[in-house]
Amino acid sequence: MRGSVTDTDRATRRVIGTLAGTALLLPLLGAAPSQAQDASAGLQRAFASAAAEYHVPQSVLLGVSYLQSRWDGHAGAPSVTGGYGPMHLTDARTALASAPHHSEGTEDARGDSARPALLPETRVPASADVPARLETLPKAAELTGLSAEELREDPASNIAGGAALLAAAQKDLGEPLSQDPADWYGAVARFSGADDSATAAAYANDVYEVLRTGEERTTDAGQQVALAAQPGLTPDTAQLAAQVGLRKLSARDTECPTTVSCEWIPAPYEQFGDNDYGNHDLGDRPASQSIKYIVIHDTEGAWEGVLNLVQDPTYVSWNYTLRSTDGHIAQHVKAKDVAWHAGNWYVNAKSIGLEHEGFLANPDAWYTEAMYRSSARLVKYLSAKYGIPLDRQHILGHDNVPGPTTSTVAGMHTDPGPYWDWRHYFELLGHPFEATSTKLGGLVTIRPDYATNRPRYTGCVTGGEPCASHGSSEVRLYSAPDESAPLITDIGRGKAPTIDVNDLSSRVSTGQQYAVAGREGDWTAIWYLGQKAWFRNPQSDPTAVSAAGLVVTPKVGLDSIPVYGRAYPEAAAYPTGIPAQAVSPLPYKVLKGQRYVVGDRVPGEYYYAVTFTTDSHKVVVGQDLYYEIQYGHRVAYVRAADVDVKPSARR
Repeated sequence: MRGSVTDTDRATRRVIGTLAGTALLLPLLGAAPSQAQDASAGLQRAFASAAAEYHVPQSVLLGVSYLQSRWDGHAGAPSVTGGYGPMHLTDARTALASAPHHSEGTEDARGDSARPALLPETRVPASADVPARLETLPKAAELTGLSAEELREDPASNIAGGAALLAAAQKDLGEPLSQDPADWYGAVARFSGADDSATAAAYANDVYEVLRTGEERTTDAGQQVALAAQPGLTPDTAQLAAQVGLRKLSARDTECPTTVSCEWIPAPYEQFGDNDYGNHDLGDRPASQSIKYIVIHDTEGAWEGVLNLVQDPTYVSWNYTLRSTDGHIAQHVKAKDVAWHAGNWYVNAKSIGLEHEGFLANPDAWYTEAMYRSSARLVKYLSAKYGIPLDRQHILGHDNVPGPTTSTVAGMHTDPGPYWDWRHYFELLGHPFEATSTKLGGLVTIRPDYATNRPRYTGCVTGGEPCASHGSSEVRLYSAPDESAPLITDIGRGKAPTIDVNDLSSRVSTGQQYAVAGREGDWTAIWYLGQKAWFRNPQSDPTAVSAAGLVVTPKVGLDSIPVYGRAYPEAAAYPTGIPAQAVSPLPYKVLKGQRYVVGDRVPGEYYYAVTFTTDSHKVVVGQDLYYEIQYGHRVAYVRAADVDVKPSARR
């Protein structure tokens, strides 16, 4: 009988789950080829078994799971919204909560020294009502008779739970348990847990796109899983229109592509207190000034609570928030206006900020594929609309934004951190990081394998204590080609480097490009923070690929040049009534003979906006020109008058 679970079924699932968990160990234990093959097929068999038991097309089950987790099990750890296993079955009791990252540390989210620092202190408010999308695991337990523990920890049981939910949705909709995947569009939309038709449709459309293109990958447990392409598959989308209880979102006022679900939840522009106002500035971009950057953040809080914060005029703001469970987007600030999010006023005035529901220091609090895909679609749309290059010097993490002045360097934020999968993200953007030159090109693009690249970190839970081993986008830097050598020191932080998860002193991130400073065996040296920094880059398992481009170096005759955290105009450019902002260098230098990769050439620019009324707002543009460079983990700026620009290729 469908939905019933026998002791034999449970035993079979435990065997499959054990095989999945031990697949990586079998080659080490000298397993016979037939044994290794059986283990490698364990997860694929679990999908076939669950599909047969609950009469769900196997391709639909695989497609839904791919959009949730890319078939990864994450060793039974919950996602940022308390979702478990390959099917991302959610249990709100295990969802994480924290202080929002704009409330931590000493970073002033506005980053404008013309105004008093804005350092809001608050915690994400708890949501009184738990939405259905966060309680799918208890429902799966009811449908299958499996325990919550089994659904959380055993991949095969988790898959069975997902199949049961899909079958129940199909029956609730009055649809047959057909073996034609085209007949399951409504059930797939309902599986998203979305309470609005636009999000449900966007989610289902993504699943069916996966079904049309097919996928194949090795999971985080070493399992080979494949989904054959069905290029001619056309689902019955009318099933969604017939569903009742889904609210209708209005895309009016939003600036989003049609391929995502998006709603307008405005951040307030209000006056309050002692001539203060919040929580953003009105502008006229791109007419008044260009938009050069998109900044990727994580929220350090759950969806409902974070939305409450951005609607508080005394808090800070960002342009968009993205939900992890289904990739739904809320827009808060128009692109023409300037949100307070990056901690550097120059970058704020030139950027759009995207907050992703997530947590930096919890490696196993993973992001869903649905959110990665939705974010990538939004970024591609914004890139095309505003002419923003799709590279790592324009698509920045918050952790790549420089401190605007020396005193701010140590307090700048470090999200989204080492566990954001930049390599996969740029593949979704259609700009994968590939080798573009031979070693004679003079540059490297950092590109470790995310799953197997597992540098040690501490401080995720307790200071100094090891974090859980996990895939990472980042590669560690040493002062010599030896892992026992001291780590690279960032003099701007004023303390010795560590491997703490928030210490960026000696780390480079996937997609970032650096000039090669030397090679020795399996090691490559780059110019980084004014130093020669070494990282392991063996030919058999490279952590970087070769590239070529433009670099800056100090003009002939100069032993060193200053480095800046913002590209502000010279004092003579400011009109009467607008105080000149200091062009103050950071505590770093580019030394003679060093080379740094060029990201952009920009004029000195400052957006004066310190009053609620906009009549005094003005964009000041100077004659001085700057080059944005990849200086350390963060980007920086150098004056064009101080440098020569050269091809990176070695001759």
